[in-house]
Amino acid sequence: MERLHTLAQKNIVNIDDGVCIGKIADVELDSSSGRITAIVIAGKMRAFGLLGRRAEVVIPWEMITKIGNDVMLVRLGTAYTKKAAF
Repeated sequence: MERLHTLAQKNIVNIDDGVCIGKIADVELDSSSGRITAIVIAGKMRAFGLLGRRAEVVIPWEMITKIGNDVMLVRLGTAYTKKAAF
């Protein structure tokens, strides 16, 4: 079992196209079981932060395929990454 602190340090990578999405900014929990239901990735900065951030990305826990020492692999599909414009 991993601690939330160590999960937050891992890069999140979409295995369908190899794009690094970012790092975990928050998690969504099921209040009755205490289990993580989704991870939340903060949106990337636009124009050095002058134009704010892109929308955050919520990834359901079921889409996580592997948690390694340095990265967490997720399967989002290539169309999802192009739409989100990472």
